[in-house]
Order: sequence, then C-alpha cells, then structure tokens
Amino acid sequence: MLIGVPKEIKNHEYRIGMVPASAQELTSRGHQVVVETNGGIGIGFSDDDYRAAGATIANTAEEIFASADMIVKVKEPQAVERKMLRPGQLLFTYLHLAPDPEQTDDLQASGATCIAYETVTSDRGGLPLLAPMSEVAGRMSIQAGAACLEKSRAGRGMLLGGVPGVEPAKVTIIGGGVVGSNAARMAIGMGAQVVILDRSVDVLRRLVSEFGTAVTTVYSSKASLEEHVLSADLVIGGVLIPGAAAPKLVTAEMVSRMKPGSAVVDVAIDQGGCFETSHATTHQEPTYIVDDVVHYCVANMPGAVARTSTLALNNATLPFIVSLADLGWQEAIRRDPHLANGLNVHDGKITSEEVAVALGREYTPYSV
Repeated sequence: MLIGVPKEIKNHEYRIGMVPASAQELTSRGHQVVVETNGGIGIGFSDDDYRAAGATIANTAEEIFASADMIVKVKEPQAVERKMLRPGQLLFTYLHLAPDPEQTDDLQASGATCIAYETVTSDRGGLPLLAPMSEVAGRMSIQAGAACLEKSRAGRGMLLGGVPGVEPAKVTIIGGGVVGSNAARMAIGMGAQVVILDRSVDVLRRLVSEFGTAVTTVYSSKASLEEHVLSADLVIGGVLIPGAAAPKLVTAEMVSRMKPGSAVVDVAIDQGGCFETSHATTHQEPTYIVDDVVHYCVANMPGAVARTSTLALNNATLPFIVSLADLGWQEAIRRDPHLANGLNVHDGKITSEEVAVALGREYTPYSV
C-alpha cells in the first residue's frame, strides 16, 4: 500500500501523522511511504530522517493526495485538503465531525473512506487513540489556565499555588476522565485547591484512590456544578461523549456570574465545547474575554507541544496503521470491531450513529 503523510496546515500545527520510526515500520513490511517535504521539521525530523527510514519525499501535498491509497494525518483535513480527497481513498486522522457540518459535507462529497482516531474504541471501553492527546491536553490545560490568571492576560492576578500565607487558586475540573485526571495531577503538583465533578460514582472512587485527599470529588448535579463553577478561579472543561457534540454544561448565565478575572479552559472545544460561551481559537490568538472571564479554547492544544504529542500519538496509532496497510481497511475492520467503530464516513454516507444524530443527518451503518 502507498501511504501518504502530508504536512499539517492548521494554524500553528507542527505535529505529523507519522514519525520516521513509524515510516520505517511500514517500509520494512513492504509498503511505500511518501512524506511531504519538511513535514516533520517543526518537531526535529528532517527529510533525510524520513529517507533513512525508507520513505520518499514529495514536494507538495497535491502529489501525496493524488497518489496515496491511505492518507495519515493528525488534524481534520482543512477545506483545501478535503477537495483533494477522492473516491476509494482511505483517510485516517482526527475528524471531530459532530460540530462540523461543513467538513462532513465535504467528506461525504469526496467519496473517501474516513476513519476517525477519536471514535476507535478498546476492550476496556476507552478511546485509545484519543487518550494520548487527552493526557497532553489535560496537563496543558493547567499550564494555560495558570497563564490566563495572570494580570497581563486580563486574569485575576493569581498564582495558581499561592505562597505561604496566601491561599491558592481554586481549580474546578468538570469531568473525571483522562483529561480531568491529568489536569488534576498538574494542578495538585502546582499547589492548587482542586475539585473534580463527575456523574459516575465509580470514576469518583477511582479519583479518590488515585489522589486521596489532594482532591475534593463531587457528584455533578446542576446545583453542585453551579456552586463550584461560581466559586472557582479556574474552570477546566473536560467532558466527552464519544463521537457526539460536547454537552453545554456551563451556561452563559453562569459565566456572567463567575468571578471577574477568572478563567475557563475548554478542552472539549474540538467537539463543540462544554461552555455556552466557547468558540474555537488558535495558538496565534488563544484567548478572548466574555463577561470579564478569560476563555482559552484552542482547538489543537497538543500542537503547542508538538514533539511530545506526535510521539505519544504515533505510539497509539501505529498498530492500527499497520493493520490497515497489511490487511486493507475492509478486512482490518472486519477483524477488529474497535477499529470498525472509527469508521465515520464511507462512500458518501455517515456510518457513525453519534455523528449522524449530532448533525441531524441520516445514519447508514456499514456492514462488515
């Protein structure tokens, strides 16, 4: 199989779908890998590194899209890239289609087969290709939030961990999954007062087992959510419904009553965000202010630590890339129902029920 790896073109996105070690794994199995020139330069991998791994270098993305059987990316294809997809081509990347009807329209029109990292599942009920980036984003959310509390960023002028004699900031984390637990780990390490809300008692038990008395766990209800959002200095939104749009848990009215200079970091923004006042931002202009509350809603947060993120993502995606290349996508998803859950669009049809429901579109299950 000919596997194409174009350079990412989203704002300040330096990650790449395959590092040289991953390319070597594919070429050693008899596959061809073509990488766009300077695709990995932002994270320290040169064209010569890819050549040493057996890959070839293309001068343009157009060459890659025109020739490759499978396209491996990181972020959802941008409009110019979607126009280059063709019927029968396989796309393997993050898609986040639920809040993005325009991308969905283009992918359906392309006729390509599109498998989304974020809806591939595992035997343990997790999302193995989303988890590495959720770990990164969860940890980054505290770094970003701490910066947002600085006065120069229009924040309250608070140091997250305080100092002796001065109380620390209160961090409220909505959702105790991968994002939430990693955010908690960082916030605890920085000395903040940490509260985590979740609707699963089992999740709350796990968090208590993991962090002990360093966190306060709270069952999430409308009343408890409002209480801990309004009293927080920093709120992290880390709620995920696989494949579906994120629920708008924090209303605009609640945001209007938060402390002036407090901050929110919406890690769920890829799926539309869990604050009513959220809209996607970029690393170039990461924040905006609503009702004196600083909002950080960067849609590709892990791109800021691109080398760490790319290596972590490749560790997770490589076995699936190998399977798709060795077996072809039809046989690969027939053998692996968890990979089959990643199939979002095929032959002009939406094959993910969650995506179809979120967009109000027709759902067409794919029969393996």
